[in-house]
Amino acid sequence: MHMMKIAIAGATGRMGKMLIETVLNSSDAQLVGALEHAACPQLGGDAGAFLGKKTDVKISADVAQVLASAEFLIDFTRPEGTMAHLAVAQTTGTRMIIGTTGLSADQIANLKKASAQIAIVFAPNMSVGVNATFKLLEIAAKMLNEGYDIEIIEAHHRHKVDAPSGTALKMGEVIADALGEKLDDVAVYAREGHTGERKEGSIGFATIRGGDIVGDHTVLFAGDGERIEISHKSSSRQSYAQGSLRAARFLQSQSSGLYDMQDVLGLRK
Repeated sequence: MHMMKIAIAGATGRMGKMLIETVLNSSDAQLVGALEHAACPQLGGDAGAFLGKKTDVKISADVAQVLASAEFLIDFTRPEGTMAHLAVAQTTGTRMIIGTTGLSADQIANLKKASAQIAIVFAPNMSVGVNATFKLLEIAAKMLNEGYDIEIIEAHHRHKVDAPSGTALKMGEVIADALGEKLDDVAVYAREGHTGERKEGSIGFATIRGGDIVGDHTVLFAGDGERIEISHKSSSRQSYAQGSLRAARFLQSQSSGLYDMQDVLGLRK
């Protein structure tokens, strides 16, 4: 069995720690690197210290050194960090699994350009359940394409810095595409004051931030006399970590190209 050599970005964060634990517990993956920013107080410490494990993998800010020995980098950090890691990954040939949200259009364009050299899985949510939900939403939107108002409600922990969440935006994109629309043309991201009646065909977003909510997403199809709700609720980051390993396994057979979890799970049309 081939052991996938994996490095983790943002190694001391909530998601980074979950990824490290998942890799260490996997029978086909080996932790070879742990990245953090230069001011991180845990630099030089063992990446498994929080688990009481000795891995001999030191937390480092030297991206080039870490990626030199990594086949895959799993990155759930911030857009600026992900872009810096991407630049180095292109030189080392390291494949990337990117769950970072809040990327700008220009940054996404850079991902597409880089994918001509390295294989990348880029998805706002790596959870298998969430990606199954995307498929259910596509089907529902096509069936409920008349007479139903669509609202997307998402909730996350107090530390999340972007809104709406990448998952909520992806849900909106899936629905808009199923309706033959572009999300930018139909999305309503804020309501305040005298807004007037709801515009037919719009897709509304509502954002909640508080506590330690890992991630809750509900899409409401509201018609006359009935409501249909499709929800996904995360109680742990474990599902994101397991999905990331599935993405790495998928990339083993890819030398270049930009993919998402629909490709990884075989759900692409």
